[in-house]
Amino acid sequence: MSIEPIFFKPVFKERMWGGTALRAFHYNIPSERTGECWAFAAHQNGQSTVQNGRYKGCTLGELWEHHRDLFGYLEGDRFPLLTKILDAAQDLSVQVHPNDDFAKMHANGELGKTECWYIIDCEKDAEIIFGHNATTKEELVSMIERGEWDRLLNRVKVKPGDFFFVPSGTVHAIGKGTLILETQQNSDTTYRLYDYGRKDADGRPRELHLEKSAEVIDVPSFRERPIVQYKQTDDLLAAILIECPYFSVEKWDVKGEANLFQNHPFLLVSVIEGEGMMVTGEQEHHFKKGDHILLPSGLGEYKLTGDSECIVSHL
Repeated sequence: MSIEPIFFKPVFKERMWGGTALRAFHYNIPSERTGECWAFAAHQNGQSTVQNGRYKGCTLGELWEHHRDLFGYLEGDRFPLLTKILDAAQDLSVQVHPNDDFAKMHANGELGKTECWYIIDCEKDAEIIFGHNATTKEELVSMIERGEWDRLLNRVKVKPGDFFFVPSGTVHAIGKGTLILETQQNSDTTYRLYDYGRKDADGRPRELHLEKSAEVIDVPSFRERPIVQYKQTDDLLAAILIECPYFSVEKWDVKGEANLFQNHPFLLVSVIEGEGMMVTGEQEHHFKKGDHILLPSGLGEYKLTGDSECIVSHL
């Protein structure tokens, strides 16, 4: 039986800071405040679903549990990655994520959360919060207790095409008017440090996690930007955005025809612009902006044609 690319239907999450920008990806979003598209998700809080082929209707979690051959027989009790597209129509809260050890102890066995962001689009003068300015843990706690957020938080202007690596322990927030693709560990554990005094739907201040945040924040702060490397193959320009112990992420620009070989346990391909054709053996699969395609282990040779931009991740 031939191995074929597997297309996934995302899960959408409504958020108080969400908007309508995800419609640009041909999605039928649930409301005017849709903040997140969980594209490749195998988490208890959301499961993306196969749209094509013999696994149609299965969740990504079910494939991982019952068809481990598709992932090169990787070991592990859960699929390791989670891919999202986030529409920040308003500022997100300032957050920090724990590492694996802390999450295992304090978050019901969850993984930690190291992530990275590719800026798909943003408004002029959009910015993110990336890191902090405290030099010691004592100074960090003091600035938090005094509410000295302007002094503490490090703000960075962003533009389309920027990329940020956000390890666990890094203070961060996505700013208003920013559309990003996020690749992360398969975790939904977040500690909220600051939220601009906003209130929830019931009129109550949103919950903060100051004690846990202070415990997991790294001091001094991480602020490094990865050095992007490029490689050209046929009509494909691949930018290697990050290689770390949790994932590797690349951006592919296809203009014409590229002959490739799938030699990873799996590849996750998210089409962020354009369209084209994926040819495997005698099968042709049309893809377009907004598609999310898993290329399973053993796929072997395949060909991409057309004009497209994709974010691609693997272990």
